Amino acid sequence: MQSLKRLATRRSRDSLIQFKRSLSALPINASADDELQNQVLVEGKAGSRVAILNRPSSLNALNTNVGARLHKLYASWEDDPDIGFVVLKGSGRAFCAGGDIVALYHLINEGRIEECKEFCRTLYSFIYHLGTYLKPHVAILNGITMGGGAGVSIPGTFRFATGRTVFATPETQIGFHPDAAASFYLPRLPGYLGEYLGLTGEKLSGAEMVSCGLATHYSHTEKLPMIEEELGKLVTDDPSVIESSLEKYSDVAYPEKISALHRIEVLDKCFGHDTVEEIIEALEREASATNDAWCNSTLKKLKEASPLSLKVSLRSIREGRFQTLDQCLAREYRMSLQGFSKQISTDFCEGVRARVVDKDFAPKWDPPSLDKVSDDMVDQYFAPLSESEPDLDLPTKQREAFNI
Repeated sequence: MQSLKRLATRRSRDSLIQFKRSLSALPINASADDELQNQVLVEGKAGSRVAILNRPSSLNALNTNVGARLHKLYASWEDDPDIGFVVLKGSGRAFCAGGDIVALYHLINEGRIEECKEFCRTLYSFIYHLGTYLKPHVAILNGITMGGGAGVSIPGTFRFATGRTVFATPETQIGFHPDAAASFYLPRLPGYLGEYLGLTGEKLSGAEMVSCGLATHYSHTEKLPMIEEELGKLVTDDPSVIESSLEKYSDVAYPEKISALHRIEVLDKCFGHDTVEEIIEALEREASATNDAWCNSTLKKLKEASPLSLKVSLRSIREGRFQTLDQCLAREYRMSLQGFSKQISTDFCEGVRARVVDKDFAPKWDPPSLDKVSDDMVDQYFAPLSESEPDLDLPTKQREAFNI
């Protein structure tokens, strides 16, 4: 994943003024301001700022307030000449487990769909800002990094993984689709690794993340205090200087023998097919011929996932291969609204209920099998929103000089 070039010219900064002012309209409840402040803590360093996701009891899950505060902080830091770069990390045992899906589940069941839309608008807009950020960005992925947690880190300049890092995009297991820019970064991984990760929700370690390019650096966890101390002393906006500091504490990482990265040829042969049915058939042939435990485990994951989500996710990742970051986010926004609406399927709420709320791990998917998923159902996820429903409004014209 190539980092964006910094284009800090007077003209480009002037073009951002209107966009920065518009951030004042981002939703923040004044009565909840103290709670909001505590959900994203800030540390001031010599020449940088550190934003700390601080909802450890929910594994730093993202909500609308967190997204809005991050967006405002990053906008103000981008304009501050005394701040050279920004660091993002999480408190507790997670970097960020993704969006607060339990909160979304309750909002949907209470009919508060507008608040779900607001969450997506706020989070996706911040991710776009991060992906076009003028200053170097370092995300310290120490711990669980899933779903939206990857979305608020991977579009940035540097992603530092550790021995505690666990990455996944597990959305098909809860009846959803990989979002928060996943359809942008997954298809840019080697071969068809993105399809494999997006459809199965399989986990990667920090060593695997750096091996495939999801992370830029890796170190053993015990070195993390030294890395953070080193970053805190830096007074620079030069990405090469920051990179040198990160490399100073980096370790060589080797994926374990059981890693899917050691099966990339078989993975590509199976996940390179055009349909989910063909992918499953290829895996079944491979499993029958080789009795490979990896094939059997992968098949099990696919058969546990929502059939509709599998088809929607495969198409999303394939379309993302040829789209820019803003295009992927705009499409994912439409798809997410469809998932929340229950007009096509109730799989998202059913998946969250089964795996997170009731924890019976027996979701009743609708449709229940791949052969029951019609092309029309999949097409509806990708259809334009109605005239009364505005699309995601991203400031591409103001930030087009930095767009990917």
